[in-house]
Amino acid sequence: MDKREVKSVIEGLLFAWGDPLSIKDLSTVLEIDEKSLTVIMKELIDDFDFHRRGLRIIKFNDYYQIGTRPEHYEWVKRLNNKKNTRNLSNASLETLSIIAYKQPIIKSEIDAIRGVRSDKAIETLIERELVQELGRLERTGRPILYGTTEVFLKHFGLESIDDLPRIEEFQTELDNE
Repeated sequence: MDKREVKSVIEGLLFAWGDPLSIKDLSTVLEIDEKSLTVIMKELIDDFDFHRRGLRIIKFNDYYQIGTRPEHYEWVKRLNNKKNTRNLSNASLETLSIIAYKQPIIKSEIDAIRGVRSDKAIETLIERELVQELGRLERTGRPILYGTTEVFLKHFGLESIDDLPRIEEFQTELDNE
């Protein structure tokens, strides 16, 4: 199969699957080594961007998904008349920020930073698939470790958790106000 056909098949797979596909899964299905496929994926992403297509390929960690361009949000929103999502509360956003920057982290550490209990906020974040249980800490009580998910990365447009703004940048902005 030539490169053009591979790109066409990848586009079809991403569209049909809907959910993110890992480079490993794509490699297995296409019978192409991961390194070569990564190069092809980069070219495909560049092709979509260069031609300003209505769709784009979103990369986060080693996963890829097809989606609409963020600048087309207003038009896409017009198709969806239902208000099926609520905004996160300030408590949930605060909790999500703590987990994102301090992960892996246990609930008692989150509570200590916030100064209040975080049970409901953590529950909401897990329901929205922004946060997940990463395992348990090997100490008395075996508390649950929390961290962010692929959905979190996708939702906030991050390729990896390393793309989060540095906390120091926020302090500089506050000092300048």
